[in-house]
Amino acid sequence: MARAPDFESFVAIDWSGAKGRRHKGIAIAEARHDAPPRLIRPGHVWSREEVLHWLLKRAEKEPTLFGFDFSFAPPIVERGEYLIGEPEVPRTAREFWAYVDALCDDEDLGAASFLEIAHRRHFYFGIADGVKSDFVRFRQCDARLNAQGGRKTASAYDAIGAAQVAKASFSGMRLLHRLDGKVAIFPMDPLPKTGSAVVEIYTRIYLRRAGMTGTKLRTRAALNSALEGLGSRPVRLTFEPNDHQTDALVTAAGMRALARQEPRAFDPEGLTAEIARTEGWTFGVL
Repeated sequence: MARAPDFESFVAIDWSGAKGRRHKGIAIAEARHDAPPRLIRPGHVWSREEVLHWLLKRAEKEPTLFGFDFSFAPPIVERGEYLIGEPEVPRTAREFWAYVDALCDDEDLGAASFLEIAHRRHFYFGIADGVKSDFVRFRQCDARLNAQGGRKTASAYDAIGAAQVAKASFSGMRLLHRLDGKVAIFPMDPLPKTGSAVVEIYTRIYLRRAGMTGTKLRTRAALNSALEGLGSRPVRLTFEPNDHQTDALVTAAGMRALARQEPRAFDPEGLTAEIARTEGWTFGVL
């Protein structure tokens, strides 16, 4: 069983795949020791490049577990290819990150060109593309999470609507390519004995663990109710947070609780070496 390092801090990053250079959808929160979680630069509008550089500096400073809310790779185990019918495309996550990055010329680690131009036929943008179910496929950890009930996870090939994760995930893969070899990316990399690591996160996991049923929290009262359910002290904000900020705060506290309380947090049932190398796994899917 994989043993987690003694992380000093747990950081959750609510990511964005939107076009442009700065993104109001990015929020960063950290949970340290037994303190209430806190937002990092709450009034700042982050760029993805800024997040990358901030993470690299922070990772060297102290052992930190960083979580990003995007899929670290598309599904491949079920059908043997990330992009069906294109055998020249790499078949491991690490090689696929490099492939995505090489095909994108979007600013600030964006990946719209990959979805909209380079491999357009693999992504669902609306009814003009045909039947949505023909595009939708899931990873093994998504299937595990979906089987537990509640709202279904989104597919990395579904690029339409507010709940889609395709744009964020493929821009995130460009970020992972730049982190590769500098910070451990779990489970593609083994956990380091000491130091920092990066994992994939999904806020709904921690909302469920907190006893919450809603999908979004937009008030201090709702946020603190969720934190109480995770065994965290409440936050004292001077403003009503948006849903990106509450997602980050709840997830940071949830990551901390999970790493401390669940012996299998880094060794979930069903995570094989092949899955780790190709699809990855969402931290918290046990």
